[in-house]
Amino acid sequence: MTTLNPPGRPHDATAEDAPGRFPGDDLSDDDIARLDADFERQPPAAIIRWAVEQFHPYLCLTASMTDGVLIDLAVNVEPSIEVVFIDTRYHFPETLETVTTIRRRYGLNLRIMTVPPQPQPLWQLDPVNCCSAAKVEQLDRALQGKLAWMSGLRRQEADTRAGAPIVARDLRGLVKVNPIATWTDQDVAGYIADHDIPVNPLLERGYLSIGCAPCTQPVSAGADPRSGRWAGSDKTECGLHDQP
Repeated sequence: MTTLNPPGRPHDATAEDAPGRFPGDDLSDDDIARLDADFERQPPAAIIRWAVEQFHPYLCLTASMTDGVLIDLAVNVEPSIEVVFIDTRYHFPETLETVTTIRRRYGLNLRIMTVPPQPQPLWQLDPVNCCSAAKVEQLDRALQGKLAWMSGLRRQEADTRAGAPIVARDLRGLVKVNPIATWTDQDVAGYIADHDIPVNPLLERGYLSIGCAPCTQPVSAGADPRSGRWAGSDKTECGLHDQP
């Protein structure tokens, strides 16, 4: 496994602010490929521990608040890790209730990125680009000054995610880590049951992939869990997890 130097400065700082190298500078494409292969055989806690050791405090994780699985895993490694939730202003009330529940449960270092109010709802004004304006722009803001970030992306969630790496570079050049990429739905359900993890109550009502209320529907038993997202359109991803 590649060993990096301790964090030195955020990615948007200048050399004058903190001269010298910092984690990420020394990671070549070959290093990332080697790490990704190594992590295929590692449990999520070990992957998270590596990310924390290399990048904390210039590290965060994003949470959709479908459940608290990744948050539980991460705070057990580093309780002060920053958790980012993007408030698009279009979430279900149940999702916002889940934010409050999980925040209280773990005493989170939670950063909520809220989309500025619009004169007309973005999902009505420009449904094609709504996610870019409401989500990706806020993620970009949240990642300013960061070296790396983590997400709960899993390969089994959708065909578009089947090849998701465990560690890679994102479009910004930051290191992105998906610690539970290899986990199945059964793995997630088992962890939730074993550790009494808070979950979004919409899951019990057939909303198996939860996004914004205007573009999320429940799905039929046995259907693709993400078929309820952007139903009736060709859209399958919001852009948060686009790779170079």
